[in-house]
Amino acid sequence: MFRPFAVVALATLAVIVTPAFSQQGAPEMTPEQKAEMEAYMKAGTPGEPHKLLAASAGTYDVKVKSWQDPAAPPMEETGKAVRTVDLDGRIVIERFTGSMMGMPFTGMSLTGFDNVSGKYWATWTDSMSTGIMVSEGTCDAKHTCTFYGTWNDAIKKGPVKSRMVTRQTGPGSEVFEMYAPGRDGKETKMMEMTYTKQ
Repeated sequence: MFRPFAVVALATLAVIVTPAFSQQGAPEMTPEQKAEMEAYMKAGTPGEPHKLLAASAGTYDVKVKSWQDPAAPPMEETGKAVRTVDLDGRIVIERFTGSMMGMPFTGMSLTGFDNVSGKYWATWTDSMSTGIMVSEGTCDAKHTCTFYGTWNDAIKKGPVKSRMVTRQTGPGSEVFEMYAPGRDGKETKMMEMTYTKQ
């Protein structure tokens, strides 16, 4: 699969490093090249936010509530989520299996922290779509995280914005809430997922 960001990063490093190897003998970098190399190394080194993400790895039982109509009771279903750490502690991969609207449902997310922007990021895709949601957010001292994301809606044939909040409710437990515009265009609660670590 073509990964443009990886290509850009490698190409940039090549520009920095290649002149150093063009001379005979030990490679020597200019002060500017050294500073650039240090900036890239710092940007690519996992830190405390990545440790916080890695701590969520494990297997979870999940209770799901979803609302088609905010005035009606939610549909309630269950599932299982497995979170693993990858890329040497840089990202968490979550694979969800369960049901949605009475049908088998699987989904996958990637979550990380960008040292450059200073924000968390996440992607989501599932078996009921062929697109992807991309979101970005921040977390407070109590580990309550608020993300804002966008995905392409099948009915509106265009992007829809959503707000997602994750709250730690105890050791090994958390609640995820998703809000998006309802039929009247006003923000409404669409989903709630309660995670309990096995």
